Amino acid sequence: MRYSTILAAPAFGALATAALAQDTPDAPSAQGDLAVTIYNNDQALVQDVRQLEIARGRSRIEFPDVSARIRPETLSFAADGAGIIEQNFDFDLLTPGKMMEKAIGQTITLIRTNPATGAETRERAKVLSTAGGVVVQIGDRIEVLRDDGLPVRAVFDRVPPNLRARPTLSVTVDSNRSGRRPASIRYLTGGLGWSADYVALYDEGKGTIDMQGWVTLTNQTGTTFHNADTVLVAGSPGSGQPSYQRRPVRTATTRMSPGTETADREQLGDFYLYPLPARTTIANAQTKQVSFLDVQGVAARKVYARTIGWLSNEDSAVNVDSAIAFSSSRDQGLGDALPAGTVRFYQRDRQGTPQFIGENTIGHTPMGSDLTLKTGDAFDVLVQAEVEKREKIPAAEWEKSSRYRVIKDGQIVTEVESQRAVDYWRTTMRYTFTNAKSVPVDVDLTQAGLDRGWWSRDYRVVSEDVAGEQVNADRRTYHVTVPANGKRVVRVTYEARY
Repeated sequence: MRYSTILAAPAFGALATAALAQDTPDAPSAQGDLAVTIYNNDQALVQDVRQLEIARGRSRIEFPDVSARIRPETLSFAADGAGIIEQNFDFDLLTPGKMMEKAIGQTITLIRTNPATGAETRERAKVLSTAGGVVVQIGDRIEVLRDDGLPVRAVFDRVPPNLRARPTLSVTVDSNRSGRRPASIRYLTGGLGWSADYVALYDEGKGTIDMQGWVTLTNQTGTTFHNADTVLVAGSPGSGQPSYQRRPVRTATTRMSPGTETADREQLGDFYLYPLPARTTIANAQTKQVSFLDVQGVAARKVYARTIGWLSNEDSAVNVDSAIAFSSSRDQGLGDALPAGTVRFYQRDRQGTPQFIGENTIGHTPMGSDLTLKTGDAFDVLVQAEVEKREKIPAAEWEKSSRYRVIKDGQIVTEVESQRAVDYWRTTMRYTFTNAKSVPVDVDLTQAGLDRGWWSRDYRVVSEDVAGEQVNADRRTYHVTVPANGKRVVRVTYEARY
């Protein structure tokens, strides 16, 4: 619907201008000395200290420019010699839509402009409804304001009650004296968030990465926070409510061996603090980036890897994962605890221009951790897993699987042994590696699916062309070197109950 809103009196026009300007960083603000602490779960703590004139006895104090997403029940007010009695939060902001909603049952003036002649006509109209459109009564007729291309202006005689140009918190206090003094409010709000993003430049020849870490701030509170002392907290304190916030998860493309080193950063409980180096203005509906990590020459290496499921019998070869491994340790790595975020890798081409080669996510990572992040699929390195041979091995004897006794009056009445035949299987897996690169490559092949439960953990590895490393009961890893422009076949024979 195309209509504009006009307030009849000049004072109200200034109020409308303030409503439009409230989200701009340069707009005047009633905020005082601001400190903002932002968490990872769409939650932030705002602490605002303002110099206010407080009367003796009971009086009402207004705090404009608070967050439009304030949680009023979390408010804390403090002023010397004054105690809070009541609080109110006015969050209905002065917008054309809200003014029309508040004008239901009232009479306004509609000004229509003839597009051909430019002549204006004025009519008094009573607002009947705004559900799905504006319905008005003009004299004896009912009319719906349509978006038909004809300009229509709505002129209001006054500002409807409870509409504010800016989100405003008001408190009723009782003071034992009058005078100007600091008054602070502290509250929790949604709409402020942050995430970490990492840019890593990988040098394959040197075996290093240069990494920069960026904090990305987002503000959807409806309010700009001016010149705030800002601290970021890597973690999500409990809110007492069910949380559906999606957190970065480690998938098969991200492997992390957690570290045991303590970072030099300040900790608050079990969370790390990342203070911004200088005060900053966090504008509403704005994304802001601030650097918090810049490290060069971190040891890194390329890793080729693939995990194979049990009895995988593939018709064709599959590209292996291409990953980059590095450490966050103090001696040979980044030397910091890493907040959850996305790591984007770049590598220089022959002309020296950095080119994007892939990205992956990490969770909150302690210092000293070893990380392996998949960047994509290797173009030239593939592996095909096949069941080359599988045969049943009959058990040499019956296995007693269970035994129980029935005892009555202290005497054994019945003794039963239930028996079943146990079959064993001998399986030979053939893994065919191909490498179209002009240099040899090492591939970490992991055979998974070996552990099928407590009844099957007596499997054995009868023979293997390459000595394997048992990662756990379910996985065994083989480090296979594939020659340049060549192929290599590796066979492993297992004996198991399945």
